[in-house]
Amino acid sequence: MPDVHIRGSRARGIRVLAATGALAGLLAGCGIRATQVPTDFGPAPSMVPCELSVTDIATQTTPSGMPVDVFLLCSGALVRVNRSVEVAEGTEEAQRRVRVAQGLLDALAGDPTDVEDEAGYSTAVPAGLTVTGPTPGDPEDTLRLSTAPDTLPKDALAQIVCTFADSTAAGDNGSVVLGGTSAESLRRYECTPETESSPGAGGPPSTGVNGS
Repeated sequence: MPDVHIRGSRARGIRVLAATGALAGLLAGCGIRATQVPTDFGPAPSMVPCELSVTDIATQTTPSGMPVDVFLLCSGALVRVNRSVEVAEGTEEAQRRVRVAQGLLDALAGDPTDVEDEAGYSTAVPAGLTVTGPTPGDPEDTLRLSTAPDTLPKDALAQIVCTFADSTAAGDNGSVVLGGTSAESLRRYECTPETESSPGAGGPPSTGVNGS
């Protein structure tokens, strides 16, 4: 039986070749040049979504200033990427925190690099956001945004909270006190694993500050 199968396969192959040759002859007789069916569909995509290879990172321009991490959006989650902020040497500590926070906001609102864009990274943080330090009566680690935190898109707020909480702009406990420019209540926000995995689901968890 195996010999019969092999012979049958070989016979079918001969018939296919003969038919192909006959078709080529007919096309040539009609003045049409026969071509082979293409089998090369091009290389596989070189960029895995939400992953930057060592080569990809190396090709990006090396930033100047103090290296920092910010959180961008990719495939519905927060993903850490490298950025830098400029802070003058000798800046007083309170002002240094605010300048770092402003640099982080600017980095979050900026366009992802070409490599990051190709890998699917994006940001929901609007351009033009500014930040100031505490007003009288605020905890010393307060940061006040030009737009009230609770009016921002949930994923944008998650980006800001996780970026601030992971930086020298926040306190030492991995949380950040945020408010707007008006006297509304301040809230202390945390960046949790749930916030990182689903930033748009419910927003980062928070608790009231100063009895609010």
